[in-house]
Amino acid sequence: MGAGEGGLTVEAATSEPAAAPRRRRRRRLTTPALLGLPVAWLAVFFLAPIAIVAAYGVDVLVLFPRPHGFTISAWRSLFSGTPYLHLFAKSVEMSLIVSAIVVLVAYPLAYFLALSGTKRKYILLLVLIAPFLTSYLLRVLAWKVILGDQGVINTFLFWTGLRSPEHPLSFLLYSRFAVMLVLGYVWLPFVALPIFVTLETLDRGLLEAASDLYASRLQAFVRVTLPLSAPGLVAAFLFVFIPTVGEFITPSLVGGTGGYMYGNQIVDLFGTGFPDWETGSVLALFLLAVIAILTLVFVRFLRAGEAQTA
Repeated sequence: MGAGEGGLTVEAATSEPAAAPRRRRRRRLTTPALLGLPVAWLAVFFLAPIAIVAAYGVDVLVLFPRPHGFTISAWRSLFSGTPYLHLFAKSVEMSLIVSAIVVLVAYPLAYFLALSGTKRKYILLLVLIAPFLTSYLLRVLAWKVILGDQGVINTFLFWTGLRSPEHPLSFLLYSRFAVMLVLGYVWLPFVALPIFVTLETLDRGLLEAASDLYASRLQAFVRVTLPLSAPGLVAAFLFVFIPTVGEFITPSLVGGTGGYMYGNQIVDLFGTGFPDWETGSVLALFLLAVIAILTLVFVRFLRAGEAQTA
């Protein structure tokens, strides 16, 4: 028995080093097989389109046959006093305002749903996200009925005598105000969800500990709840800011000339009767680069905040 056990031990010891390289080889083969399809999908549908747009931006590719070659004239004209940068700054300003207002409105709503202890919070959450069940386009068009010169608001003002039918509130529609109002309405449920999830997973024991240490509700909120919910706030802010900067559907429907945004300019450069794909590509790549940089800045800020709270 002793000799047999010793033989088995020697065989097991010699087989383990031989099996280790096979496991490593199998691991090296499995990883590319699992990542191959997602990487190929990313390359074909994300990186390749960006490369094509970049080629149009430097005049390597052209829409209509003409003499062309590599040039950065479109990039040079972008930073040489063209109105595109002013339009971009206007779009960023509108996006920041919309994002800040939506987060400020959504946070108390998500706070109530997550921490109030009501038994119907999931029913209320379903009511909050119910607008997602209807078309985005229909919701935007409904605001034209509400904000128009003969819409619900102006009709009510005519009926109460606060305004005459000859002098409706014309700023309600086809203006910057209309664009920001409709975008805020559209993004509110989308913003409340990540904040709700963050607050829902909050450790209630920390709030109880703050109460045991004689902290008021305001102090507990400022010192405990708000720092721990910062990831949800940053995510919610980005969820609004990133798509709003390049938004073009809502400004086209309710913005008019006053609510014209950077995304509308890109669409017009690609789709009008006299397209300029070179300039449109430059504007699109500039927007993509700025959003990527801002996202990295927000992520760095978020990680720094997490390190301080940890």
